[in-house]
Amino acid sequence: MPNFFEKPIFRMPVYAIIAVTVLAVLLLWIYHWVIGLVFTVLFGVVLFFLIRADHQAKKEFETYISTLSYRVKKVGEEALMEMPIGIMLVNDQYYIEWSNPYLASCFAEDTLVGRSLYDLAESLIPLFKQEIDSEYITLQDQMFKVIIKREERLLYFFDVTKQKEIEKQYKNERTVLAFIFLDNYDEITQGMDDQTRSNLNSEVTSLLNQWAMEHSIFLKRISSERFLAVLNEHILAQLEKTKFSILDEVREKATVQNVSLTLSIGIGTSVSELPELGDLAQSSLDLALGRGGDQVAIKQPNGKVKFYGGKTNPVEKRTRVRARVISHALKEIILESDKVIIMGHKYPDMDAIGSSIGVLKVAQVNGKEGFIVLNQDELDTGVKRLMAEVKKHSELSSRFITPEEALEIATDDTLLVVLDTHKPSLVIEERLLSKIDNVVVIDHHRRGEEFIKDPLLVYMEPYASSTAELVTELLEYQPKRLSMDMIEATALLAGIIVDTKSFTFRTGSRTFDAASYLRAKGADTILVQKFLKEDIDLYVKRSKLIQTTNIFENGIAIAKADSAEEEWFDQVIIAQAADTLLTMRNVLASFVIAKRDEETVAISARSLGDINVQLIMEALDGGGHLTNAATQLIDITLNEAEERLMQAINEYLEGGNEE
Repeated sequence: MPNFFEKPIFRMPVYAIIAVTVLAVLLLWIYHWVIGLVFTVLFGVVLFFLIRADHQAKKEFETYISTLSYRVKKVGEEALMEMPIGIMLVNDQYYIEWSNPYLASCFAEDTLVGRSLYDLAESLIPLFKQEIDSEYITLQDQMFKVIIKREERLLYFFDVTKQKEIEKQYKNERTVLAFIFLDNYDEITQGMDDQTRSNLNSEVTSLLNQWAMEHSIFLKRISSERFLAVLNEHILAQLEKTKFSILDEVREKATVQNVSLTLSIGIGTSVSELPELGDLAQSSLDLALGRGGDQVAIKQPNGKVKFYGGKTNPVEKRTRVRARVISHALKEIILESDKVIIMGHKYPDMDAIGSSIGVLKVAQVNGKEGFIVLNQDELDTGVKRLMAEVKKHSELSSRFITPEEALEIATDDTLLVVLDTHKPSLVIEERLLSKIDNVVVIDHHRRGEEFIKDPLLVYMEPYASSTAELVTELLEYQPKRLSMDMIEATALLAGIIVDTKSFTFRTGSRTFDAASYLRAKGADTILVQKFLKEDIDLYVKRSKLIQTTNIFENGIAIAKADSAEEEWFDQVIIAQAADTLLTMRNVLASFVIAKRDEETVAISARSLGDINVQLIMEALDGGGHLTNAATQLIDITLNEAEERLMQAINEYLEGGNEE
């Protein structure tokens, strides 16, 4: 116990009492010495016992402190030596000066003193150099959380192996939902007799059930063309390793029976709430179907999407009925609007301009005012020639406005039609998407992860050659009083010709029907050729790009601009160089890399269909079609861009793609 005489709170009152007592005894001695003597003796006895008690208390307290100090010291030593926490002290040269027995036992050593971290655990050294406070590392097949006290050169090792195993087990056993869709089942079976339809149905169902049993998947058919699958993360990882070979199996089985049946699978994963999981699965399926089908889309809550498959050219699935329905729906939306603003993508090509003029005609024939947003600083040579011809027609040229003018005239009742793209980051003026709520999207590209939010109407057909082809079909179902000027029909035809490379790529029967309709409306093919003529200096510049080409054994040709010259190339020249390379013997796919400006490196990709360049470009944050795609990389050198392209190509050839 502590001595209360030494506590400040008690010291002054005690001393005061003693002083008063001594003073009282002295007074008693003065006035009555006998009583004074008695009180002196009593005071002495009391003072003796108080001093003795205080001395005893001091002794007991010192004994208590001594015992506690010993116990604390002993516990500390036992903690250092016996607790299942590794402790290590190292010097400036990364030699171990001391470690506790537990850590030595983890390395199956009697002692670690004197050993170098370079020999024992080299992965620990970067922890000091990177100046981080904690990290998870693996040592001797065990997972440790290492906490670093850099000033003391001290490391603590906490074994989290079991914790990580439990986390892994929890992750592996999380539920995954998948929707499996037979892409064109209804169209294929519509004209079949009952026996043929039954045989096809039996073959596909048997194939899917066998696949589900092999991978321990619960599979339930919920409609004639849709299945529900329930699995877990571990099974999903196994399926990803096989690159979802079921896609190829179903396609091959259908080919044997002379039908073009394919699968699309949408998968939701990485969340515990079942409603959210279902939403992710449905969203993934919509994304897979929007990209042309015959593929798997795996959407995660963080926005990342993995794609597998999609390596075949999509079969044309759109019908005249759908075109008529979309045309009538667009008409109704236009009639409810006060005006129509039309916008394509940045650096618009013939397809974007031609389809914009087509939608402008749709607005005008329905009695509404229409305007086309165009940035005059973003036009290539061909589009400039088209616009020069448009200026000869004052009524049409007055419909072209700047992005700033579009923002000024937009109201709450204005309709915005976005053409030839569905990505907000690629439109000419992204602020219009924020200002105008009523948006229609018409595009022929495969749907990507980025998409315009909440559009009123979406007409996306990846099977079409061009957006101009889609718009031409919509024009056919507009009011009969529709009449087109020669320049309007020619602009639409130019869009089709450019995107099909003069009807050689992605050309279907509907493409020729659209071209025939435009020709009947007065489209001038000679004028189109004038738009597409090129200057001799641009031809030479393109030839310089082609001259750098390397052709690899797998039929892939890569051309890269000379980095020493620091020359900038227009996007059209880069694309034309890729087109030219594709005409060369033994070339199945071509890639051209060149600088657009000081900060941007552009890559254009083309293929004959054997290699899906869209997947390769998507791995580089680009997109496009199976045979025609591109991307732009910011703040990167030409050599770095080539390295990233080679990596994306290798990943594609190995199978699978993640965005």
